[in-house]
Amino acid sequence: MNQVSDRYGLIGRLSNFTGMNPFEQQLKRVNEKLQQFLRQYQSLQKENEKLKQDIQLMTSRYNALNDQTEKLEQQTEILKLSKGEMSETEKKAFEKRLNQYVKEIDRCIALLNE
Repeated sequence: MNQVSDRYGLIGRLSNFTGMNPFEQQLKRVNEKLQQFLRQYQSLQKENEKLKQDIQLMTSRYNALNDQTEKLEQQTEILKLSKGEMSETEKKAFEKRLNQYVKEIDRCIALLNE
């Protein structure tokens, strides 16, 4: 207990005014703070869930755009090849990619035949 409060008898007067002793008042303040923290916690949980959903949506959009970009790059390479506008380095890279696709297709066929 605070000596100043005791010296002036404020605790006794406050207790008489509110009808609660200092312990009950302290308990009430702790309970109010706890309720406030619980509301804040619930609010933060809701916000966290929303942010997780936003991340999931953005990741999905990113993956879709990444796939679309890859397809467009492949189409650009095919157009360049068909027009004969590829440099030797680009042609070798394109052939290497085609060979990787063929190997992957062969591996898939082998797995299907097992």
